[in-house]
Amino acid sequence: MNLAAFNFASLSPDLIMDALETVGVRVDSGLTALNSYENRVYQFNDEQRQRYVVKFYRPQRWSREQIIEEHQFTIALSNRHLPVISPLLLQGNSLHSYGDWQFALFASVGGRQYEVDNLQQLEQMGTVLGRLHQLGAEQPFIVRPTIGIEEYLTAPQQVLTACELVPKAERDAFLLATEQLIAAISRRWRLDWRPIRLHGDCHPGNILWRDGPLFVDFDDARNGPAVQDLWMLLHGEQHEQRMQLDILLEGYSEFASFDPAELALIEPLRAMRMVHYLAWVARRWQDPAFPRSFPWMVESDFWLSQTAAFTESVLRLQEPPLQLTPMY
Repeated sequence: MNLAAFNFASLSPDLIMDALETVGVRVDSGLTALNSYENRVYQFNDEQRQRYVVKFYRPQRWSREQIIEEHQFTIALSNRHLPVISPLLLQGNSLHSYGDWQFALFASVGGRQYEVDNLQQLEQMGTVLGRLHQLGAEQPFIVRPTIGIEEYLTAPQQVLTACELVPKAERDAFLLATEQLIAAISRRWRLDWRPIRLHGDCHPGNILWRDGPLFVDFDDARNGPAVQDLWMLLHGEQHEQRMQLDILLEGYSEFASFDPAELALIEPLRAMRMVHYLAWVARRWQDPAFPRSFPWMVESDFWLSQTAAFTESVLRLQEPPLQLTPMY
């Protein structure tokens, strides 16, 4: 199967229902597509009016062993009473196969949107992330990757260099800005951190709020520095981020230690995410869902703005890193 040209056109409602029947689940409602670009995710009710979510994984992105390792992590977190959505065990397995497809079933759980400016919620986030990292630090992932330059910069640069989405008039300036940004990140990147198992994509969109935070979508779980799960919760000017970080770490430090030296990784990680994200969309462009969802990717103004963003990021990487207040 050609991953670059792959799309989900053959994943029909009949196929989904047939796949679910192989694990003893019968759909008794329509299939409601939920927002997901990388995989395909559907909500439905079964014959007992129980509501579920089924995820069909994009073929060849993760191996079966890597998906199972993610499942084992979230199940272990659930067993420690951490508020995460873990896959259901059906017939003794969390991951199931039907033809070329791999899929998993989850309970459908609702919640409110996480409020990024709510400092009380932020403090609770710190406590739960501390507990999550406490378990994550007990052992690393074995088959899932570790955050690093190759995956987040080297391979994406090759994709962007060959990317036909960049208009000819903007191409040279964009590729130069990309090269300069990667050089600036590489100078600031460091390896003297302890790799632990992470959520990996801990942005507000992957957090539901009930009585506290509820973490969803561990699809990007991997090894990395603890700060990877913290920095995406920070926003605003540096003094605002420092205050937010202090609040996060107040609860976090009750359960896990945090190395302040990792703060120097925030800007490199932020910039790496920018480069990796653009390459991710470019890789998936042959999937019809991507041109529909990202129509601005073919416009000159978009690539001009990306060139400017990369140049601005180079300047931020030259500034001193975020610091904790003296009490830490």
